[in-house]
Amino acid sequence: MGFLDNLKAKLGPAKDKVGDLAQQHGGKIEQGLDKAARTVDQKTKGKYSDKIDSGTRKAKEAVDKLGNKDGGTPGTPGAPGTPGTPGTPGGTPGNTPPPPPPAS
Repeated sequence: MGFLDNLKAKLGPAKDKVGDLAQQHGGKIEQGLDKAARTVDQKTKGKYSDKIDSGTRKAKEAVDKLGNKDGGTPGTPGAPGTPGTPGTPGGTPGNTPPPPPPAS
């Protein structure tokens, strides 16, 4: 057994635990990501908005992927490309966080 095999064997239970937590608390995690993104965007005065949006979207997709042990089910809110997902085609208006206030 190689080093990577040993590492995978040891991290397997942790991945399952993280997946369970992501499934149970996905909504709260996504709210926290949105709040952090808004705060960072405000502090940087919108200079990196596109990068912040992209990173937030990728983080939400990762949380969704961890929470969907069966590989994801179509129509799951937050799954890439499904209705209701901010920042992806088919997203429902009103699900994206409000834009930051204009810089003075």
